[in-house]
Amino acid sequence: MQSGISASQELVSQFNTLLTDTSLFGLLVTITSESLTPLTRLHRASSSSDFATDLAQLAPHLKPDEALYILLRRYDTSPYLVAVTYVPDSAKVRQKMLFAATRLTLVRELGSEHFRETIFATTADELSAAGFDKHDRHTELEAPLTEEERTLGEVKRAEAEAGSGTGIREIHLSKTMNMPVATDALVALSALATQESNGIVMLKINPNTEVIELVANDSTPSSIPELVQTISSTEPRFTFFRYETMAPGSNEQKSFVLFFYTCPATPGTKAIKFRMMYPLMKRAVLDVATREAGLEIWKKFEVEEPSEITEESITAELFPATETKTAFRRPKRPGR
Repeated sequence: MQSGISASQELVSQFNTLLTDTSLFGLLVTITSESLTPLTRLHRASSSSDFATDLAQLAPHLKPDEALYILLRRYDTSPYLVAVTYVPDSAKVRQKMLFAATRLTLVRELGSEHFRETIFATTADELSAAGFDKHDRHTELEAPLTEEERTLGEVKRAEAEAGSGTGIREIHLSKTMNMPVATDALVALSALATQESNGIVMLKINPNTEVIELVANDSTPSSIPELVQTISSTEPRFTFFRYETMAPGSNEQKSFVLFFYTCPATPGTKAIKFRMMYPLMKRAVLDVATREAGLEIWKKFEVEEPSEITEESITAELFPATETKTAFRRPKRPGR
């Protein structure tokens, strides 16, 4: 998903100052008028203060309903900076979508060589001294990655951390059950609703954390056969697809958002668990898509194998043939 937003000259200038002025602790960035713009500069508490102490300068700027980019000087050796994308759960869906879609653009336009890591956070606690310590412990347990891999994978790793609440939206199914949804999944659904995506969103359930996660996908299917090739034939999926087609006998282009729940018949205990989890969460996923993301779903389909999805069956559902009724005729009397 591309937002088309770029860094302003004012941001580039203030960022260069952040690189050279060691009295500065950080730079806050926002999005205004389709541009990345500087918001506030943060100064160090003192010339001898450490990172944990300087974080106190950041706390007053973290609001529970506004997204923010935060560039912080954290390390004593190059690269010195860490880039934080702060997207609280209570932020507006449109803002979530913009900030998530532009986070890589921000780092690349300012120079990825200046950033040692990128972090995706949804609560102010994650950006406290204790929150950074927890992040560091989690990172130390992982295998070494390149900066590009860390940049592309940070959201998914943070959201998959069991019990952390990072990047997770709790959706209430009942008084005794909640369904956690990854923030990037909600952002992707919102982009599909506003036609700012590649036209497809696939979701899966992490069997270990039971979090609804976004399936990474770069394909852009434009037909039902292409869609079938995109959906996993070995694992269940919730798939939302924007289908552009014409009604039979018409030249008018129509756009429909379709929902597919596929659950291939795969043997094993994992498949059994999937079969129990997916039907239970399907209703809530649809509720998230319509109420939270604003999707209008025209038709819903449930099949075991993706191969059961055909263009003919979809067309029949979208454009049902009208039955021609003949007028009732009174039978003639005998002899007439």
